[in-house]
Amino acid sequence: MSQLSTKMRIYHRYLGFFLAGIMAVYSISGIILIFRETNFLKSEVHKVQTLKPGLSSEELGKDLHLRGFKPDTTIGEVVSFKQGTYNLKSGVADYTVTEQPAIVNKMTKLHKATTNDPLFYLNIFFGLSLLFFVISSFWMFLPKTSIFKKAMLFTLAGVILTIVLLLL
Repeated sequence: MSQLSTKMRIYHRYLGFFLAGIMAVYSISGIILIFRETNFLKSEVHKVQTLKPGLSSEELGKDLHLRGFKPDTTIGEVVSFKQGTYNLKSGVADYTVTEQPAIVNKMTKLHKATTNDPLFYLNIFFGLSLLFFVISSFWMFLPKTSIFKKAMLFTLAGVILTIVLLLL
């Protein structure tokens, strides 16, 4: 085995052990994110919030961070909507939302980090580490072996499956 192959195997092994915990959190939070449009792991939370009085329905939905916000009725100075009410005069919004537990919320923020978030650096490191895993895995077996040839077929199958699913 060449010195490059030996080094790649060593780097691959220890980086893999180092990233095992990160990969576990990413995989669990990624699976949970699939169900973000459902009430999976969510519980109802009652909120009372004082906003600027006299908000339009668009402003109200935006300030309350409610997707698909639509007021139902307005009786006097009280606007009713699916989750609660808003008083146009006082600015008090009384509503109920569903939220995930705090730890689950923090875990899913890993996938949503932007350049303004310190998690951005972890995401870049993790992405580059996964790219290294992809490349270094081809140094695990000699190219002339049957295992390497099967590995290339599995790699091709993975690429094709991903492209097909992206196009659906």
